Amino acid sequence: MTSPQSDPAPQPPQPPQGHVHGHTHSHGPAAPVSKHLRKVIAAVVIPFATAVVVGLIAFWPGGVPDHERTGVGFDRQTQDGKVVQVVKVDCADVNAAQVPPTGDTSTPSGREAVNEQEGECAKATVEVTSGDDKGRTFVEVVQPDAPRQLREGQGVVVAYAPDAPRDLQYSVTDVNRKIPMTLLAAIFALAVIAVGRMRGVMALVALAVSFAVLTLFILPAILQGSNPLVVAVIGASAIMLAALYMCHGVTARTSVAVVGTLISLLLIGLLGSLFIGWADLSGNTDDNTGLIHGLYPDIDMSGLLLAGVIIGSLGVLDDVTVTQTSAVWELHQADPQMGWRGLYRAGIRIGRDHIASVVNTLVLAYAGAALPLLLLFSIAQSSVGTVANSELVAEEIVRTLVGSIGLVASVPVTTVLAALVVSADRPGASTSSSTAAAPARTGRGRRRKA
Repeated sequence: MTSPQSDPAPQPPQPPQGHVHGHTHSHGPAAPVSKHLRKVIAAVVIPFATAVVVGLIAFWPGGVPDHERTGVGFDRQTQDGKVVQVVKVDCADVNAAQVPPTGDTSTPSGREAVNEQEGECAKATVEVTSGDDKGRTFVEVVQPDAPRQLREGQGVVVAYAPDAPRDLQYSVTDVNRKIPMTLLAAIFALAVIAVGRMRGVMALVALAVSFAVLTLFILPAILQGSNPLVVAVIGASAIMLAALYMCHGVTARTSVAVVGTLISLLLIGLLGSLFIGWADLSGNTDDNTGLIHGLYPDIDMSGLLLAGVIIGSLGVLDDVTVTQTSAVWELHQADPQMGWRGLYRAGIRIGRDHIASVVNTLVLAYAGAALPLLLLFSIAQSSVGTVANSELVAEEIVRTLVGSIGLVASVPVTTVLAALVVSADRPGASTSSSTAAAPARTGRGRRRKA
């Protein structure tokens, strides 16, 4: 009598548990917002997307403008090559270097010249493997202190100077890295697909679209003489729309992230324009920017700097705004009775942790990329003020700080937008959809339907 009575005792609580599970949707997508709110969001996003499309059409460059090659830096004709033979020779026999006339070896250049004069050089025979001169060979002498040494069978990139004497027309300019770079890209794509599944595939498609916009629109349009800031805003907006909607779907949640990203980009553009002008940053600080200015003197280099700030900030902005919007949506799912102020407070606590790590990431990323430059300043025993005041470093400081301010601002902006949108939803829309969906997952619902 005891055991039969105790067995049925746990049964009554089971139906309520199943009923609660049907309403929480813990394993399903977030409940959609009401039709009214979707119309409001569409009224904001659709005109913006239309303006972006019109801007793309109006500023479409139609290709990179032609110019006569200067043979300087990256503006050279190049072909593929292969090292077919390497022999060691005395540097003095090939006149690889000359000792300074004064014989002063106390200077770095003097010591280097002596080492090269008395050391053993590499005499490499290189074959051109592409272009009209395919099969032609030339000799490249590599000094013992050169940072890049050649070996037999190595693929190289050779520069071609048609106006030079025949024996000097070709020279090795770099190593051919196509195979390892392609393999690394393939490993990256496989890792993204293996972990992200369909989301990973869409992320790769969005990445391809981003590169297409950059190479087919932004860069050629700037070279054609269009305003770099306007081109960057249009291109960045197109990348943002494609990337967010491809990766996260055409939903109200994604649209809120789009609006938050747009507001933050506008703030970055305003601050960047103000402080780049105030700090008198020319954007022409190294050989590459000097070459661009020489080839296309009409390009606004400071505007190009500002365009780089906007495009560089976009990737991290997408991450922050999507994360904040998703956090607020999930908080609303967990507690539908929470008002917009409660959602904002809870969401901003999540955002603070996110921002703390993102800002540190930006600063360390710049420090890592500029480590050789910072090392030179350290060798010169320059003060922090002197280093920060130099235009080469000041550009990166302004770029990093302006981008970081935009990132910090994107957290409260996106969080409050998401909280207002999701809390303003009409209760009947999401509740009715949840109630209607719940019986379909229960056994009783299926039996009634049958």
